[in-house]
Formats: sequence, structure tokens, C-alpha cells
Amino acid sequence: MRIALFTEVFLPKVDGVVTRVTRTLDQLGELGHTALVFAPGDPPASYGPHRVVRVRSVSFRPWYPEIMVGLPTPRIAREMQDFRPDVVHAVNPVWLAAYGVLSARRRNLPLLASFHTDVPSYTTAIGGGLQVLRAPVQGWSTWMHNLAEVNLCTSAQMVDRAREVGIREVDLWPKAVDTVGYHPGARTAAMRARLTDGHPDAPLVLYVGRLSREKDLDQLVEPVRRLSRYGVRLALVGSGPGRSELERLFAGTPTVFTGYLGGADLAAAYASADVFAFPSTTETLGLVALESMASGVPVIGADAGGIPFVVDDGRTGFLVAPGDADALTDRLERLVTDADLRTRMGRAARQDAEEHSWRAATESLVLDYELAIERHRGRRPVPRPLRARRP
Repeated sequence: MRIALFTEVFLPKVDGVVTRVTRTLDQLGELGHTALVFAPGDPPASYGPHRVVRVRSVSFRPWYPEIMVGLPTPRIAREMQDFRPDVVHAVNPVWLAAYGVLSARRRNLPLLASFHTDVPSYTTAIGGGLQVLRAPVQGWSTWMHNLAEVNLCTSAQMVDRAREVGIREVDLWPKAVDTVGYHPGARTAAMRARLTDGHPDAPLVLYVGRLSREKDLDQLVEPVRRLSRYGVRLALVGSGPGRSELERLFAGTPTVFTGYLGGADLAAAYASADVFAFPSTTETLGLVALESMASGVPVIGADAGGIPFVVDDGRTGFLVAPGDADALTDRLERLVTDADLRTRMGRAARQDAEEHSWRAATESLVLDYELAIERHRGRRPVPRPLRARRP
């Protein structure tokens, strides 16, 4: 199968969407399929056996300088014509991927769209005057998705959310995580010392991801201060437009900012922590939470968005009401002070992660590509039932 894949984000940027796209491309190649990737920014010329087309783009300044907004160019049309795809996959159709949607429709090609980021909610979370765009962005997103034969979301909660805003033909793209790269054995004394600023025996709470307003990291300040009596330390791995603001906010607390980590260093960071804290309320899945679980580290996350699809409350971690500093502090305290509970939850988290491979998730995606092709041809079979929800 030949897949034209339009994505709003790609390498060298690192985030959950890029991880899912690249891991999926790995598996598509191994399964004998070929993709042509259209990506903004400064992507590599190829990824594995798949060629990558660099699309002209501009920075989304001043709100989110890291985001590169892809722009339509005549080259896209030429590349599409030469590649002759069997199906088009639009990842988060807002800018470039939205042009992919329109290109598919213009060329009468089967189309699948996937929903990874709740962009309308982000306009409110980021602020800076973007709030006024929430309604039009939601309308645009719903329209783009409804031009597709199949729409996929990465958690059952987001399937419900998509249906609430009027998106049709929605199903679940199963969660997946790399349980080989991320595992409990990646823990190292050196990384533990680095993340605790030279206090390796202190309880360590970890966050991995973008440092930006929509991640609600300010919710960790009060718990870290309250738990100082236990010597708790916090490490924030990653970077983003909110880093300077967060450094000021956490000033005077035992917090380490590492910047981006990748590869073996990132795996070591996960495995060297005691607890993973994830207060964000705008996640459609929360891949970093899955990576923490694969590393044998329990997760405390907001009971919002796609996080409840990942965390089994009371078994692989805890869920807390968004903005409830008392509940967040209580759950953190329970885990950092109870080694047996932490170990038990960590083992359950690892066991859960081992059930979700990238191969199985990609094989499911290929079935949905085939469904999009069938629907496009007008056969329109009875839709498959929504896959069983499980944390």
C-alpha cells in the first residue's frame, strides 16, 4: 500500500505526535508498505524507507515558536501526482495536514484523518489573544475531519470528544509504547544523581514533555513545596516556550530543568524516577505516561482528556481532579513514602505497557486504511464496533 502522510509536526521536533508517526512509519516499512511524508520545518530527507518532502513553513510566533506552520506549494501537487497514493493520511488536519485533506478530495483519493491534539482547547490554554479563535478553529477542525472516510483518535475519551463536536466515522487507534527502549533496567545511578541535583537518595518526581502553559506544570509548585519535609525533588525533562516562566515559578524549589533528552538518556531518566507527574488536562492520550509505565514507574495524572485511558486509577497510578493541589499532594506523598505501594504499582504499570505493541497498533491502522479505501469506492461496509475500552 502507498500512503501519502501529511503531518503538522515531524523530526527533528520531539513530542508524542512525532513519536507515534515515526514508530508507525517503522512498522509500515516492516509490513511492506511505503509512505511519502509531507512535513514542515527542517525534517530529514527520508525516514527509513520512506521519503520525506520538506514543505515551506513559518514559525508560529510569538505564541509557539517551536511549531512550524506548513504552507501549500505547487511541489505538493507534483509529488502527489508522481507518488500515486492508495490512501491519504492527514495527521491533525489544521494547517499543512488540512491541505492534505483538500488535496485528497481534489484528487478523489481515499482519506483517513487522525486526531492527536485538541487544538481548540490549546488556544484557550496558551492564551495570548488566541482564545477568540477557539470556536472557528473547532469548526474548521470538525469540517476537515468530516471530509475523511475514517477518523481515528488515540484514546476512547477522545473518541467521545470527537463525536461531541460533530466528527463522524470515528474509531480508536490503539495505544502503543516501546517496551524495549523503555524498561526498568534503564535506571542508572548517574542519571539519578543528575535529576536530583546530587541528592540520589531523595524521592524523585519526574515530568517529561513540552514546557508550555497548556501542560499545567504550575500545578506542581505547591505539592513540591509541601513535600519538602520528605526531601522530594522534581525534574522537568524537556523544553518549550514556557521554560523561562517555569524557571521563575519554581525558583527556590528543588527542581532541575534538564532540557531535551533522547535515546538512552531519556530511557534512563524515566527509569530513574520514583513517580511520574502529569497534570496536563489537554492530552489526547499522553504517550509520555505510557513510556513511564513501560519503565516501571507509576503515574499520577489529571483525570481529564486521554490520561484516564492510560492510567488505571489505584493500580498503575493515580488520577486526580484537575487543579486539586490537596489531592495531588496526597497521592504524591503516598507514593514517595510507601516503597511497597510504589513497587506494586510500578510492576502493574510495566505489565500493562507490555500488552500494547507498535506492531499491533499499526496493523490496526492498516485495516482502517483499507476501510477508508472501501468506503471511498462506495461499498461502505457496516462500520466495525468501537474497540473495547481499557485503561
